[in-house]
Amino acid sequence: MNDSEESLGSADGPTVSGETVLITGGAGFIGSHLAEALVEDNEVRVLDNFSGGARENVPDEADLIEGDICDEETVAEAMDGASLVFHEAALVSVEESVENPPASNRINAAATVDLLECARNEDARVVLASSAAIYGHPDEVPVSEGDSKDPASPYGIDKLSLDHYARRYHDLYGLETVPLRYFNVYGPRQNPEYSAVVNVFFQQARDGPLTIEGDGGQTRDFVHVSDVVQANLLAATTDHVGEPFNVGTGETVTIRELAETVVEVTDSDSEITHVDPRPGDIRHSEPDISKAREKLGYEPTVSLEEGLRDLAEIEGLR
Repeated sequence: MNDSEESLGSADGPTVSGETVLITGGAGFIGSHLAEALVEDNEVRVLDNFSGGARENVPDEADLIEGDICDEETVAEAMDGASLVFHEAALVSVEESVENPPASNRINAAATVDLLECARNEDARVVLASSAAIYGHPDEVPVSEGDSKDPASPYGIDKLSLDHYARRYHDLYGLETVPLRYFNVYGPRQNPEYSAVVNVFFQQARDGPLTIEGDGGQTRDFVHVSDVVQANLLAATTDHVGEPFNVGTGETVTIRELAETVVEVTDSDSEITHVDPRPGDIRHSEPDISKAREKLGYEPTVSLEEGLRDLAEIEGLR
């Protein structure tokens, strides 16, 4: 990790210590950053099948278990003796979920139930990665946790199922669970095969042109991975279990503004062009994060421009 990456989301944030921690998907984007934040003061286990993550993302001090989240026996063995679980393993592509709904359901929903059952046997707290996709096309923004949910993809349906199961396991069995509804997470180590718009724009800043689908007026809340780690660590210690929290910055930009900022921070000569809009694209996505602020003590620390400048340096584009 370079100095600029270390400087983001800094040192005075929440801490977790003395736990036996299992991170599913811990070789992936968010999971590996969690492992890095936890490994010094905890016994950390990473469960990953490397379908989207990479071995080099896993800290040397972590115990690496190569296996599939859909294998109940593997999950039970990885969970043995764990006191805290961060469930990040997922099929994260909306497009893949549309092409193969059974696989999405198996990985994102059914495997979560098995994991919760294993955690129930160990009495381990579980912090789970839910998603803004559960809200679908909101009538109004910002959306708060109690607003209506109408997911527009199998991925969103599966994440809503995960979210419900997490809360029901708390209500029915007393299991300490905290589902976190991530909005648009970006930062170092994001899988380039997952076509998140920040990744796409960085690649296009190098090769040109930056291509916007539609008029660019779509709005999104882009949250840096270090702030997502902060939210997870707060969820690991909060008394407010059995309830969900939005995780974003509370601020939005248009896709056009994002493209312009990427061009600026990369000193790119690439033009910005427009193509036909993507069918079914959500027009506005913006979270109300007041609940996370009030109950978790969560406060985003990395501005979009700062995060993009840091990422540009890491990617060798500055």
